[in-house]
Amino acid sequence: MSLPRYRDPAAPVPERVRDLLGRMTLREKVGQSNQRMYGWDAYTRAGGGPRLTDAFRAEVAAFDGMGALYGLQRADAWSGVGFADGLDARNGARTAEAVQRYLVEHTRLGIPALLVEEMPHGHQALDGTVLPVNLAAGATWDPGLYADAVAGAAAELRARGAHLALVSALDLVRDPRWGRSEECFGEDPYLAARMTEALVEGAGRAGVAVVLKHFAGQGASVGGRNSAATELGLRELHEVHLAAARAGVAAGAAGVMAAYNEFEGLPCVANRYLLTDLLRGEWGFEGVVMADGTAVDRLVRMTGDPVAAGALALDAGCDLSLWDVGFTRLDEASERGLVSEEALDAAVARVLTLKFRLGLFETPVPPPVPAAGRLPDPAELGERLAAASVTLLSHEGGVLPLSRTPGAARRIAVLGPNADSLEQQIGDYTAPQRPGTGITVLDGIRAAAPPGTEVVHARGCALVGDDLSGLPAALAAAASCDVAVLVLGGSSARSGDTAFEANGAAVTGTGTPTGMTCGEGVDLADLALPAGQRALWEAVSASGTPVVVVLVQGRPHALPEVPAAAASAVLSAWYPGPRGGRAVADVLFGIAEPRGRLPVSVPRSAAQLPVFYNGKDHRYRGYVDQSALPRHAFGHGLSYTSVEYGPPRLSAATVDAAAPRLTCRVTVRNTGSRPAHETVQLYVRRLTGGTSWPRVRELRGFARLDLAPGTEAEAVFTVGHETLASVDRALRLTVEPGEIALETGPASDRTREARLRITAAAG
Repeated sequence: MSLPRYRDPAAPVPERVRDLLGRMTLREKVGQSNQRMYGWDAYTRAGGGPRLTDAFRAEVAAFDGMGALYGLQRADAWSGVGFADGLDARNGARTAEAVQRYLVEHTRLGIPALLVEEMPHGHQALDGTVLPVNLAAGATWDPGLYADAVAGAAAELRARGAHLALVSALDLVRDPRWGRSEECFGEDPYLAARMTEALVEGAGRAGVAVVLKHFAGQGASVGGRNSAATELGLRELHEVHLAAARAGVAAGAAGVMAAYNEFEGLPCVANRYLLTDLLRGEWGFEGVVMADGTAVDRLVRMTGDPVAAGALALDAGCDLSLWDVGFTRLDEASERGLVSEEALDAAVARVLTLKFRLGLFETPVPPPVPAAGRLPDPAELGERLAAASVTLLSHEGGVLPLSRTPGAARRIAVLGPNADSLEQQIGDYTAPQRPGTGITVLDGIRAAAPPGTEVVHARGCALVGDDLSGLPAALAAAASCDVAVLVLGGSSARSGDTAFEANGAAVTGTGTPTGMTCGEGVDLADLALPAGQRALWEAVSASGTPVVVVLVQGRPHALPEVPAAAASAVLSAWYPGPRGGRAVADVLFGIAEPRGRLPVSVPRSAAQLPVFYNGKDHRYRGYVDQSALPRHAFGHGLSYTSVEYGPPRLSAATVDAAAPRLTCRVTVRNTGSRPAHETVQLYVRRLTGGTSWPRVRELRGFARLDLAPGTEAEAVFTVGHETLASVDRALRLTVEPGEIALETGPASDRTREARLRITAAAG
């Protein structure tokens, strides 16, 4: 007896999809569009090894199949899963195999499920490697290194039997009060686009498909409030918020997740312009659109009932739900005439196409990466990523790097609430860590300090609040030492006491829950460090001991004025991951040079927001009572040496708009005594012409140069359509006639320019 066409691995995927779709009942199609179950409810470890639950069997029976299963391996405070009852590296793949075997053997058509896992910065599973958060990855300005780290993390996810990784990549930090700032690559669309490409490419090396979150504009919420409204117009959406999504789709992303926010009055999950007209029509995207958790059911506020809500989302272009009731009743929506079965068929076809392309029908549980293609250790790559992200914001008096001379009598005070807390340096969306793993900043300094150095520690204050009872001990420690390293910042650490929404966001009201200052659902009105931390900083700075401040944080906190809270040096270490303490220490002691560059502007206060560098250029002079400029600009970052930039040199002074092509060169010289790792930045600033008002400047390229002391090198940028294009009146990327300045430099506020004339195409 011959196999059905959809079972023939040699048949073209479109033919297999058509054959399978033609065999399916309406109820089976509805099942393939659903991802309703929390994965941790699909198994139990009570009384022995993992076993599938009756709840899982009932979910399969309800639709005679399952489109996708979310978070089978997820472990965290929200899921309530830990080492006692969760799936670790030993039994995760076995349980994934049991899920797929049950689906194949106990359903009429034997369709495997997509096993979907969170991989925001490493696989969110027990024993999964935790990488630095996206804001740290953005601070490296190193897509290649990031792609390597992602490939290692994705290999772990694949080894556990999963196929599809959910990764935040598309949101931008336009308002750092937003608690999810740590999930963004930064404030700039070009930088985010390059890192998103690296993400998709790195995951693909391990055979893992990626769903990019969140489409679109979620980082532009009013007031920095999670899931709040946005006030985006079409132009702002296209100029700023779509670049990363466009790059990710072009790189081969398997899916995008429709965001919670609304655009032009319609939530993204119900926005046909975004999901169908733009994504599929203009961009040619053929992948899957997934709803964010419970986003479809939120539409009931508009439609009045969940059946109509599901129909609205499906008709807009959503293919796969997440924990919603509305999509479970799509058969009823079809019978009521609210949506056509053809629309359901199109959505199911996209889900089935992905399953065929991932090889699920032949190999429901993907094999590990073969030995010949073995990927580097993701933990080691995560540490390299962390070290590359540490950003030196200010440096006075040459206190850094700290001495590594053995035998020199020296005492170092390591102070502050983030000095010795692993939980507070690993960020949101992380699984529990095994006891004894990880390296805090205190651990890292103790290990890196030369023999004969005494390292003393005092917490000084709590992370939040204004309790100063620990201040005397911290001051005494600082006064007795040659240098004080003050480790401040924030925390996204969840605990068993945290209350959660149905989608996993922390429940917040007035006050901060369980000491968190960042993460999903933890938004701030005031970006200043908490009162106790500010008091500790000011008191230790007044002690006369040189102070090095390390900010372990998931968002840019507003920094105090100098000299009221002076410091010899300030570094930012965006949640650097479990080994981040060693990465920070390596930079402090000069084992690694500081090479991070700011992916986001650092404000002076929340009152001056927004401070992103690429706003519209209306020549605003500033407030009466304070500067409108950020404390530190986008792209800023110092090193332990001195560097000089020459002017940019263009190979042509005039180009044709129809086929612009030239080169921009800039010479950079290391004039100091230590190695330099420079990130040379290329910006475009429109001076005249164009069909819309220009921005102050826009990043359009960057290049890394490694310079030994006394040497120089040349950064060369190829300038073409992508560099010079802007969004025209038809919302297309077009090179428009006029005069522009091509600017190069070490940061967005320290550039030199060369002018270029763009002429209209002849004829």
